[in-house]
Amino acid sequence: MNKLHIKLRTISVAVFSMLFAYLLSFLFEGQVLYSLLKHFDTNAIIYILIAIVAHFAGLFSCGFFVKTLKMAGQVMIIGIFICLIVTTPFFFSPSKFWFMGLMLAGYASGCAVAAWGYFLKVFTTKDERLKSCADVLIISNLIMIGIKMVSINISAFIGLMLSMLCLLIAGILVWYLNTEISKNWSVDDKKKLTSDLKKPMVLMVLFVVVITVNSGLMYQVINPAFEHLTELVSWYWAVPYIIALVLMRNLPAKTRRSTFLYIGMVMIIAAFLCFMLLGRTAYDYIIIDTLMLGACGIFDLFWWSIIGEMLDFSENPVKIFGIGLSANVFGVLLGDVLGIVVTTIALPRAEIAVIALTLVCVTLIFLPPLNRELLMLLKSHAYLSVYEHLSQNDQNNIINTTKMLAPLTEREQEVLRLILSGKTNKVIAENLFISESTVKTHVHNIYSKYDVISRAELISTLLKNQSDT
Repeated sequence: MNKLHIKLRTISVAVFSMLFAYLLSFLFEGQVLYSLLKHFDTNAIIYILIAIVAHFAGLFSCGFFVKTLKMAGQVMIIGIFICLIVTTPFFFSPSKFWFMGLMLAGYASGCAVAAWGYFLKVFTTKDERLKSCADVLIISNLIMIGIKMVSINISAFIGLMLSMLCLLIAGILVWYLNTEISKNWSVDDKKKLTSDLKKPMVLMVLFVVVITVNSGLMYQVINPAFEHLTELVSWYWAVPYIIALVLMRNLPAKTRRSTFLYIGMVMIIAAFLCFMLLGRTAYDYIIIDTLMLGACGIFDLFWWSIIGEMLDFSENPVKIFGIGLSANVFGVLLGDVLGIVVTTIALPRAEIAVIALTLVCVTLIFLPPLNRELLMLLKSHAYLSVYEHLSQNDQNNIINTTKMLAPLTEREQEVLRLILSGKTNKVIAENLFISESTVKTHVHNIYSKYDVISRAELISTLLKNQSDT
């Protein structure tokens, strides 16, 4: 990696850290927003939900109209500028401008966050992507802790100013980054996909939603139960999260990070059991928060790393990154709504814990197969990239030398070559001038002869040895 690449990566991480610090401290259930709502004795629920829904919309939709690095930089600048403008009304009493501000800031910040996916792909190599994501989360949470302490212990308005200062710094840095890109950097924005990412995307979204519902439940159920510990909560809340990120960031490269998913699940179960059985003292809070936020740190960096891997297989990293993070926001939103419901009907804390544990059990059922399937698909896309650059002779050798239960027919060999080129059944049918149902029959026969049960397993079986050489 050359000096320019390192410089641009460093600035890119700094930009997103500042933007994310604003989100965590103010817009996305941040303490600044809560403190302002409390200062003006205003019901927080509707404001919080508006901001989350708008942020989800921005994350999800940005990739459909931002498709180049230049556009991504422009969207980040515009989004940050909008957030600065519409955050200003929060220095004054609640009004319709608060609602409008949260909707606009939520959507604009969502677009700005999604647009950063292009910067993550271009300026960070695959083996450094997890560390870049960890750095962003660690730095932004440290800044958020500082702003949170100011908001709680000094003034919510000073906290708001500090949040806006983070935005201003992010805006200056992204403007400088765009200037450097235009002078010294070029990127091929027209790189074509070699394979279909729809199924991995669906699996990833389901994966992220499933593991983040408990985060939203935590905001609405666990946090309010310890609001009397104002000083302790103001600085300790995110400490276990940051420690978990640091540990995960510095694991050896060959460590199986999926193992830590199960550790995280055990920690969440323990957190809700402790919430049910323990009291509401400072020591009880430290135990529960350490378990819950430590698990959140493990989960967050795990699925951020999966999104980072997927960026290499898409011509539009903004869409991949935005939809991936929108799944996280949607999971938090579901957890929020569930938390609001159980709080509104005043369920005993034992029953709340039972609901939470039920969610965890459902998660335990879905998480392992989702993780296996998603990782298999990602490996398949990596193998397809290898296959694409092989000579015709090498491609033929792979098909001819791999063991099978019975020889392939000539038509099945044609179908197999198109599968290894990343083509869907529909495209294969068009290329061979046959029906899609006929293609499915050939594919089923190919699976039987290679003794596999899925396209991902077929591709892995044929190409994994070649990719390792």
